[in-house]
Amino acid sequence: MTELRKIKRALISVSDKTGIIDLAKSLQKFGVKIISTGGTAKTLRENQIEVMEVADVTEFPEMMDGRVKTLHPKIHGAFLALRDNEEHQRAMNAHGIEPIDLVVVNLYPFEETIKNEDVKLEEAIEQIDIGGPAMIRSAAKNWRDVAVVTDPRLYERVIDELTETGGSLSLETRQTFAALAFTKTSYYDTIISEYLGEQLSDEEFFSVENLDPMTENPLYQMMKESGEFFDEDFDSGFEDEEFSNNRQASKVERDEPSQYKELNLIKVTDLRYGENPHQKAALYDTGETIGIAQAEVLHGKEMSYNNYLDADAAWRLVCDFDELACAIIKHTNPSGVGVGANNAEAYKRALATDPVSAFGGIVAFNQTVDADAANAVNKIFTEVVIAPEFADEALEIFKKKKNLRVLRVEKVGNEDSLEYRTISGGMLVQNLDNKQITVGDLKFVTKRKPSDEEVRALLFAWKVCKHVKSNAIVFANEFQTVGVGAGQMNRVDSVRLAAMRAERTELELKNTVLASDAFFPFRDNIDEAAKFGITAIIQPGGSVRDDEVIQAADEHSLAMVFTSDRHFKH
Repeated sequence: MTELRKIKRALISVSDKTGIIDLAKSLQKFGVKIISTGGTAKTLRENQIEVMEVADVTEFPEMMDGRVKTLHPKIHGAFLALRDNEEHQRAMNAHGIEPIDLVVVNLYPFEETIKNEDVKLEEAIEQIDIGGPAMIRSAAKNWRDVAVVTDPRLYERVIDELTETGGSLSLETRQTFAALAFTKTSYYDTIISEYLGEQLSDEEFFSVENLDPMTENPLYQMMKESGEFFDEDFDSGFEDEEFSNNRQASKVERDEPSQYKELNLIKVTDLRYGENPHQKAALYDTGETIGIAQAEVLHGKEMSYNNYLDADAAWRLVCDFDELACAIIKHTNPSGVGVGANNAEAYKRALATDPVSAFGGIVAFNQTVDADAANAVNKIFTEVVIAPEFADEALEIFKKKKNLRVLRVEKVGNEDSLEYRTISGGMLVQNLDNKQITVGDLKFVTKRKPSDEEVRALLFAWKVCKHVKSNAIVFANEFQTVGVGAGQMNRVDSVRLAAMRAERTELELKNTVLASDAFFPFRDNIDEAAKFGITAIIQPGGSVRDDEVIQAADEHSLAMVFTSDRHFKH
């Protein structure tokens, strides 16, 4: 470690108190003098940690309901002063400013507050932190001398390094923490900006009738008059609110002003390697939604890059079901999916689809896992088990498998968020495919209409088909998948592959239904599927040869329904 800085004074001001007591006790052990603010100071004192109030340092009381407390030269001067700058040192001595070496701050919970649909604008505004970001930015700017910690997940690293060095932090750590700090404040400001933009967009100020939303509205005129630069031909893109971008109000060297969507990535951990051992990899948290990236690993060895990809595919699939469901995933495709009265029954049905492929698979449940399900899963080699919760007995059973990874993930459903995929030289962004259908959405197009049992099976198969790589075909009954054909270059081969997988198990292919993620371009798919004894088909429709396909279904006495929506998955 290079350029160690002894931590003598620390300022702690946190809304999220997670882990703060352990950190403060560690600082106290090394003789660090702790300065704090209202609620944090109270929490620390309640745990027998000696604290000095910020007001005692500034000799100025908190005011305006706590809006003003740390915005003071004796605080920011203590962060910003360069320790090796004689002029800075003279200024500190002249004004009685003592240096602060460590700043531990997390921000008011603005993002959590606005998740409440009933929150009022005034309530949200009160959760806009001012002093916190100011302290973070001041400390991060002077990372040569000051360490700034903005996330409870970093506390353990701080404690370990203090212990190893006898109460100091290294230059490398201070620099890393500074970079994370600016990421934190950038993300925080982005969330506030987007929220206020949405709130104010309904106001008359932003909706002057017959004015262009960028170049002619009052906001633009004000910025133009104040000297800010916008290209007259700038396309604001406001007509699609889902992909509205933050705008850069400054001169750029291109013909048009740049447009960007800010994506903030917070590094969670390094991974052993990527898809293959020669590839480096890491896990980042976008902070946009709750999912596999935030999973708590309750047991087992560390997750790999491929484990995370497969786990995400499994988790997204089971979250599409309201009823109790289980999915087994291999290479991001479902080898089997089942529903049941309990987890053991659902797992048994999922496993029956393809017990060979299930070996070394990823298993996901959408409800609390009990001991019976755990015993069933443990009978074959499984890489990862995922659920929103585990009974104590189930967790003890899983712990008998040393390497089995057990993940607990908060179930929030498949929310309306964006997903990102990189391509060479760029990135693709789209909404998640969250479209759900009910029987009321189905269009019955054949002479024979499906029975109620067939409709239930069709809707089940359709949910699964959405999570299978295209070209995707799924054979199913109303309780489980029977055969899955994924990722083939033509749909007929997907039909044949799904049937082949079904025929090598003890499951009955006859009297099942078939789901196709996209329309059938030719009737040969129907003729092929009919050979295996299916009774009904669900597909989007929309082919120029729909009439031929419907005629083929009628000739085989099959019921067919259209959804009008496809589910390509590449």
